[in-house]
Amino acid sequence: MSSVTPKEETRGNYKHFLEIPTRWMDNDVYQHVNNVNYYSYFDTVVNEYLMREGVLDYETGDVIGFVVETSCQYHRPLQFPDVIDAGIRVAKIGNSSVRYEVGLFRQGDDAVAATGHFIHVYVKRPDLRPAPLPDALRTVLTKILV
Repeated sequence: MSSVTPKEETRGNYKHFLEIPTRWMDNDVYQHVNNVNYYSYFDTVVNEYLMREGVLDYETGDVIGFVVETSCQYHRPLQFPDVIDAGIRVAKIGNSSVRYEVGLFRQGDDAVAATGHFIHVYVKRPDLRPAPLPDALRTVLTKILV
């Protein structure tokens, strides 16, 4: 995880944001967003960024990203009908992998609700063997590298 502690995490530490509304069904019996949904938010902000930048072709692309590691630390509860500002940054770009770091903020709140990371390893279709990151992807990732 990043060397930045949750107390030091701010919106300014992240390079790209996506607004994600919570849904009624995201809440659990304890009246807060269930932990499983946080990973969905991570997946959504990462893939939205890659699609928006034109470097994710999940249907026919020669190279695809597989999630090989993810984690989440919960700092403050979120609950429906909160709107989440999901922020991402890239912490490390390897030959065939990338490490994203994610911060989830309740819209209008400066305190981080959850922090985590998400690692993709890129593989070639159809053999699913690790492949070097394509140049266009590397360029897009560099835009949000810290």
